[in-house]
Amino acid sequence: MSLLPAFDAAFFRTALGRFATGVTVVSTAGLAGERIGLTVSSFNSVSLDPPLVLWSLSRASSSLEAFLRCERYVVNVLSAEQIALARHFATGITRERFNGLPDVRAPFGTPRLDDRNAAWFECRNRSQYEEGDHVIMVGEVLACGWSTEDPLVFHAGGFDLTPARQT
Repeated sequence: MSLLPAFDAAFFRTALGRFATGVTVVSTAGLAGERIGLTVSSFNSVSLDPPLVLWSLSRASSSLEAFLRCERYVVNVLSAEQIALARHFATGITRERFNGLPDVRAPFGTPRLDDRNAAWFECRNRSQYEEGDHVIMVGEVLACGWSTEDPLVFHAGGFDLTPARQT
């Protein structure tokens, strides 16, 4: 009888990295109205009717409580030109990440990034599911917008700088 080798989390993470994903910054307002945001690559659509999207957040995240309690959030799909913004929202203190950025709001008043995004989705915080070391957040889309900018893509541990459009 042969046994499977012990699970290798690093090997699993590398295998997951072979799947290219878009890069987003999810933003909301904290209890005191401060803008909070973080870089997220685990985002996708769930349903057209009703319009639902999902993303996941580490249970160890310092902003977990804010996103569990918020009424609404915005998923900002970053454009290929926003690598610096992706890195900025992936590091540092969550509540300071908006310092120096304009105060832009989605139609229902939720903080969002500026119009350089490839797309954005303002969502009602509909439901949450604890699974493993993450919480899956399901949002009902209240408003959205998009541009003709190419999206930022993350693949194999880095940003994919290959142009999305071939001329």
